[in-house]
Amino acid sequence: MKKVESKQDFDNLIAQKKPVLLDFYADWCPPCQALLPIVEKLSEEYKGSVEIQKVNIDENKELASQFQVRSIPSLFFIKNEQIVDRVVGLTSDAVLREKLTKIIN
Repeated sequence: MKKVESKQDFDNLIAQKKPVLLDFYADWCPPCQALLPIVEKLSEEYKGSVEIQKVNIDENKELASQFQVRSIPSLFFIKNEQIVDRVVGLTSDAVLREKLTKIIN
């Protein structure tokens, strides 16, 4: 799964005009680590339909601030350059799939 490392990476990602799921996390965050295998699996399954990428809040404070991330994990669902949904905290595979399906259609 790819990582957004800079504002430029984010701008390039959004410019693709594909739906996006951004996972804001930190290496020291146990719920983030618990969610990681689920997000990685979805990244493979939805390849081609949705760009799923992660953002380390410690390495990319500017983007975390832009998205007003206050708690992690925070997942943002973006379609047509707009945030259409978000999930804060550990969540299930089923909830993520439901939200991904909505941004694809």
